[in-house]
Parts: sequence; C-alpha cells; structure tokens
Amino acid sequence: MIRWIFLLCLLPAMLAAQEIVPRDGDVLFDQTTLDTRLRGTTIRFFDDGQSRFFEDGRYTYTYANEGGTGYGYFEVGENSTICIEFVTGFSRCDLYVTDSAGRLTVITTSGDRFPTRP
Repeated sequence: MIRWIFLLCLLPAMLAAQEIVPRDGDVLFDQTTLDTRLRGTTIRFFDDGQSRFFEDGRYTYTYANEGGTGYGYFEVGENSTICIEFVTGFSRCDLYVTDSAGRLTVITTSGDRFPTRP
C-alpha cells in the first residue's frame, strides 16, 4: 500500500518532467524571432482551427467550423516554446518549430504535431 501511495506522489513530477522532443530536420526559434513571427498574427491549421496571437499578449483559439473559441494569454518562452494560460485556468506549453517541409508546426507535450497552412 505504501508503494502505491509513493508512486502516486511521483506521478505528477514525472508528467511535469516530460520534454517535447523535436524531430531531425525541425528548426527551433530563439525567443525574439518566435515572438516577432507570431505576435499580431493568426495561424491556421489544416483542420481550419485558428490560433490568434494579439499584440498585447491575448490569445484565442477558434475551433474549425466556428466550433467555439478559447480565450487566454500567451507568453513566448525560451527554446521555441509558447505557454498559454486560458481564462478557464487550464494552461499549456507547446513547442513551435519549422519542420523539414518548411512549415510552422506546433508540437504538444504529448508529441502530437500540428502543421500550419501557409
């Protein structure tokens, strides 16, 4: 029983320690370049979802086919990451890279890759 309690206590620490790993051919951004590239712009994904990065740090994600919008605030971090704190209290950090095909691609902590449309 004590072992189970110990393992359950370690689980959040192990999940937090997961690192997003880019693929060979992915090119990372420095903080300034990523900020300049995204602040004040909207990126579109192949499922027609859209991420909008406002000049003042606000963020919205609109799901495909006008399926609703999530609101929050973004912060550009080091090592090609952007962290978003949603108004609901949920937060996430993703890795932004240029993939081997030259597309801006978002990589989640679970390793899912979402290339953007030009």
